[in-house]
Amino acid sequence: MKKEDYIPGVLTELFLMIVASFWAKKKGYNVGKKSSLKDVGRTFFRAFPSLMLLVVVIGGIVAGIFTATEASAIAVLYTLILGFWYKEITLNDLPEISLEACGTTTIVMLLIGASTSMSWVMSYENIPNDISTALLGASNNPIVILLIINLILLVVGIFMDMTPAVLIFTPIFLPIVEKLGMDPVHFGIVMILNLCIGLCTPPVGSVLFVGVGVANTTIEKVVKPLLSLFAAMIISLLLITYFSGLSLWLPSLFGL
Repeated sequence: MKKEDYIPGVLTELFLMIVASFWAKKKGYNVGKKSSLKDVGRTFFRAFPSLMLLVVVIGGIVAGIFTATEASAIAVLYTLILGFWYKEITLNDLPEISLEACGTTTIVMLLIGASTSMSWVMSYENIPNDISTALLGASNNPIVILLIINLILLVVGIFMDMTPAVLIFTPIFLPIVEKLGMDPVHFGIVMILNLCIGLCTPPVGSVLFVGVGVANTTIEKVVKPLLSLFAAMIISLLLITYFSGLSLWLPSLFGL
């Protein structure tokens, strides 16, 4: 994660926490007992190897030791080692774990394949350029144009994986927003946040499908409870879109 991502990420997380807290109080979910300082220290010591996963993965990427793709493999290996360290899995569990992982991976790869096919069709039919032309002819108001771009990216994120969406729509929208005086870094954060919301949205939300698979539930059961969380992410998106300081203030402190 880069410095310019911190404040938008924390803001989005804060809105999600507010929604989660509201529903927890409304539904009367049980709360845990207060922990003593000794309990906190003991728990932190026990969780320290797990917390180091973030340091290993993010630190390795930032330091240039391995790529983001390689980091995913490192994360899997590190997590497997943790499973044996905490004695939560044994060698006899590995076949079942591998089978479940293959099932989850198959679903995600199918979604990515469908998304890639969609991106090819859109490029072949010249749809992105048509969108750009229509957008420039729709309005000269920066607020309206940014709102339309957000709506387009939200819809695109629902049906398309993040990587092809970034490759297709960045060259289209970036010149437009630069004419409006929008910083490219600011636009990059807005674009990624849009597409990240799409990752949690059916019918091609790969993150949503993974979560459903892990929780052993169905899309139909989780979509309705997620609506309030979607609304929180949309509010955060609008604030980040129209208040550039949320994205650019922290990098400016580092002279970026």
